[in-house]
Formats: sequence, C-alpha cells, structure tokens
Amino acid sequence: MIPRPISEKPTYLGSGKLIDKVAIITGGDSGIGRAVSYAYAKEGADIVIVYYNEHGDAEETRNRVQELGQRCLTIAGDIGDEEFCRQIVDQTVSTFGRIDILVNNAAVQFYQSSIEHITREQLELTFRTNIFAMFYLTKAVLPYFKPGSAIINTSSATSTRGFKELIDYSATKGAISTFTRSLALSLIDREIRVNAVAPGATWTPLVPASLPPDYYMSAGYNNPIKRGGEPTELAPAYVYLASDDSSYVVGQVIHVNGGEYFSQ
Repeated sequence: MIPRPISEKPTYLGSGKLIDKVAIITGGDSGIGRAVSYAYAKEGADIVIVYYNEHGDAEETRNRVQELGQRCLTIAGDIGDEEFCRQIVDQTVSTFGRIDILVNNAAVQFYQSSIEHITREQLELTFRTNIFAMFYLTKAVLPYFKPGSAIINTSSATSTRGFKELIDYSATKGAISTFTRSLALSLIDREIRVNAVAPGATWTPLVPASLPPDYYMSAGYNNPIKRGGEPTELAPAYVYLASDDSSYVVGQVIHVNGGEYFSQ
C-alpha cells in the first residue's frame, strides 16, 4: 500500500496497563489489528495474532512485537470455522497458560452496487467471518477467562449510518454492536467486560482490497476532520477497553471516526 498505513506512534509509551496479560487478536497481522498488537505489546501483553493467509504481514507484526519485548504466537486459518476457533484457544493456553483479552477484529467486505449482486456465497462468507466467528471464539475462551478479563469487538460507523454498497457488511456490523451489548449483560455477573470500537474510514489493507479506487482515494474526506484515520489512531481505544482504566465501562461502543457519525 502506498502510503503504508501508520501502525505505530513513536511517541506512544506504554505504562504497564496490560502487563502479564495474554491477548488474542484476530486480524492482528495488519491494519487496525497490527496497531492494537503493537500498543498492547508496549503495555506489557503477550500477543496471539490470528490471521487468514497473509504470512508476510504476520511475520512482520510478530517481529515487531518481539522487538518490543513481548512474546508473540501467530496462527493462520479461517475463523469462520468453529473447530479452528477452538484450536486457537487450545494453542494459546498451551503456549502461554492463560487468556485475558479477546479482540474480535477480523472482517471481510465486498463492494456491490446492489443487493441483487450479493450472492448467497458472499452473504454467508461475510456473516461467518464477521459475526459467527465472534460467537465461536467467545464460547471457546470463556472457560479460561477470569474476573477482569475483557472482550473488545470491532464494529463500524456503518453499523449506525449504513453504507449502500456494503449492505451485508453493514448488517454484520450492526449485529456486532447488538452482540456486544447483549453479551456484556450476559457476562457482567462473571466480572467479564465486553465493549466495542466502531471505526470510521480508516486506511487499512481491507480498503484497497475491497473498494474501488475512486472511493478510497477520498475515503473519510466527507467527515468534519477532512481525512481518513490511521490504524494507530484506533489503538488507544482498544488499550483503554482492555485495561482497568475502563472498569466502569460495559456494553459500550466507542466511535473513533473523525466526527463521521455526526456529519450524517
């Protein structure tokens, strides 16, 4: 990608907010997931990067996490497969002995001019990857979670305002926001907090891979801040929701979108 997404802010200095924690981050090889991996590592967490098949990206992210002084495990596969999700958890526990944080971040999207062009195969793939996987991974990690553990889901600004060329994607993001609130109510008695982050237009590999150039060359310019976001600008929200700083925050969706929601 030219320019490369900005995944790390040199001025961000960790303060031990996640020390000795272990975090599973889906889509952790690139984009927002990579930025979250770096920020969590700076805060003292060991990282499990789950990705589909972008081995070079995953290796680059793992190397940087290790340079930051933390351990990093990479696991490749399809999170839309429930058995693979169980394997992720088994490998994490076998390697690190614990799981404290689950970041459900990975997603796919397919630009279509009309609902008439959305095939059954596309619809099922989008829902399996974007929302079914969150159910699978949550169910798999819960036996290992203790009071104080956290789940952070990645929703989207499209969950509230829609997107006419991303109907199925937007539908999954709306489902994620509601899933977050309902799951938070379900787990609050176990002292497990569930929240979400809803990014606006953000410069990640998903953008040029799935959107036409005439759209993504101006992505985000219709928001009040007049630009798209960088992955590193999202990461602090994920740190906040994973740390004790957000101990009174449950079932919330934090919008990080340059004011995009308010401009609609």
